[in-house]
Amino acid sequence: MDHVTWLLLTYKVPAEPSARRIAIWRKLKGMGAIYLQNGVCVLPKADDHIRRLKIVEHDIAEAKGESVLLETIALDRAQEEKVIARFKAERDEAYAEFIDKCNDFEREVAKEIAAGHFTYAELEENDVDLKKLQGWLVKIVKLDFYGAARAAEAQSRLQGCETVLEDYARLVFDAKGEDG
Repeated sequence: MDHVTWLLLTYKVPAEPSARRIAIWRKLKGMGAIYLQNGVCVLPKADDHIRRLKIVEHDIAEAKGESVLLETIALDRAQEEKVIARFKAERDEAYAEFIDKCNDFEREVAKEIAAGHFTYAELEENDVDLKKLQGWLVKIVKLDFYGAARAAEAQSRLQGCETVLEDYARLVFDAKGEDG
């Protein structure tokens, strides 16, 4: 049976200054690490993760903290599934938040349409918001190591936002007497 191999980082840093502790936490979360408990996190083994965790290890030492970085596997398939489920749950939370923002985006465009605001300024503002959504989804997908359940829904919702903006753009161009 093939085992999933993880990188396990255990660390402890002084409580003060809190900015360093928070910066380390943000770096780890930004890499997609999940915390098994306070100061103990895991990531799938990958060259990029090894390199980045070595940098975090250095940051911990600079913060006068202690750390140990290990390569590990689960004791059995049930333990492995628990860890994978944690990764999927964290990504599903991120996808849920993303989907909520897609709903907000679509409501905002609908509000502009209902109010008859067919201006280039509004179109540009909504285009900027869509680009933020697109970039955000790319970041979530990059950290979705095990295929979270809401990934397809999030992709579909983004496509819906893109369609809504295309439709709004046509209305703006029509209102301005231009061909889009």
